[in-house]
Amino acid sequence: MQLTGFDGKIALVTGAAGGIGAAVVRALRDSGAVVVASDRVAPSSEHGEHSFVLDVTDAAAVDALVAHVEADLGPIDVAVNVAGVLSTAPVLELTTDEWRRTFAVNTDGVFHVSQALARVMAPRRRGAMVTVGSNAAGVPRQNMAAYAASKAAAAMFVRCLGLELAPLGIRCNIVAPGSTRTPMQTGMWTDTGGEARTIAGTLETFKSGIPLGKLAEPGDIANAVMFLLSDQAGHIAMSDLYVDGGATLRA
Repeated sequence: MQLTGFDGKIALVTGAAGGIGAAVVRALRDSGAVVVASDRVAPSSEHGEHSFVLDVTDAAAVDALVAHVEADLGPIDVAVNVAGVLSTAPVLELTTDEWRRTFAVNTDGVFHVSQALARVMAPRRRGAMVTVGSNAAGVPRQNMAAYAASKAAAAMFVRCLGLELAPLGIRCNIVAPGSTRTPMQTGMWTDTGGEARTIAGTLETFKSGIPLGKLAEPGDIANAVMFLLSDQAGHIAMSDLYVDGGATLRA
């Protein structure tokens, strides 16, 4: 299937500097979109993307960037929330600051960006947004309470937003990756056996393995994002698509 609906369209991506965000930027660019790539450190713009520094926890900064893009480039047609942070503290050691830091990016950031975009898309009665969540939003994880809770909150927010915006012709969906070969994932490994353990699962932490027997690559997640943004997904709204090789058994 050839995905359509991107040529000449303006696309905003947060968390675009690496990993899944960078893969989404490449996919959008290769499909003909005009890409606005943002992150806390300005993403590389060597391939022609419009690159901006953006802290998604700062609502005023988000509003300013959306206004700037709309004024200088034109109406934002599609957007992808990728910005996120990991927290691996056990609950008994989890500090209030760490809890708030995690929610500030993973939940508040999604709220700020999505609301700013909804405000400009609503009068036009068109647009599509995808939020990259996590399969941890649906299955408990040891030492990941803040991360999992923040992703679960963001997922429910997106579904509620999608319910409100669907009558306006704006589609909001979620892609929930599992273990993906990114710095966030590999940074949790303490030795060369980390990948094998992730694929096999660990009984002592009650974590299932990956039935497909491999990690996802960033491009696998980007492909799912692109489908949900495309014309071919024109009747899909409020979905939560798990892209995890079957790891959660869709619990």
